[in-house]
Amino acid sequence: MAHRVCPWWLGYMLLNPLRRLFEDPAKLLRPLLREGMVVLEPGCGMGYFTLDAARLAGPSGRVVAVDLQPRMLAGLRRRAARAGLAARIDARLAAADRLGVADLAGTVDVALAIHVVHELPDRRAFLAEVRTALKPDGRLLIIEPKGHVSADAFAVTLADAGEEGFRQVECPVARSGLVALLAPRPRTGPLRQSEPR
Repeated sequence: MAHRVCPWWLGYMLLNPLRRLFEDPAKLLRPLLREGMVVLEPGCGMGYFTLDAARLAGPSGRVVAVDLQPRMLAGLRRRAARAGLAARIDARLAAADRLGVADLAGTVDVALAIHVVHELPDRRAFLAEVRTALKPDGRLLIIEPKGHVSADAFAVTLADAGEEGFRQVECPVARSGLVALLAPRPRTGPLRQSEPR
């Protein structure tokens, strides 16, 4: 799903080990992920969060990491192989307008939309696709970077999520700023026009 997409070469800069001082993936994700979970990570880049998600999901878990850029996925695959985590990570190339995760319908425990929603041309379609992938008790974590996204823009994203059948729940992630944990509301009545069938 493309709009203002982070250039692939910036992926190397985003892997800088110093980033862990202010955004440690394991510390951020530990309250949400457990052994055996299925995790969906749209906009995974070169896997800054992916490898720690795979470690937390354990050998019986799986991370489906989706990105629009083949070079980002190539970097992720190399890093996963070096870390011995390649078997836990399903790296997928997204289409310009779809994640391509219809096969995951109702199977995802947690979806991680970290620093990605502001890049999407159609947030509502993205949210509908993620909601379809989630289990009824699944969760969607949205984190946006303060430097790129205003509080007002984040509020619009949360309103869109509400329109697509999500509700905000208590977030155990220790982080201030533009972060929300969402859960699907139970489906009632016919599907909305924007929801996948």
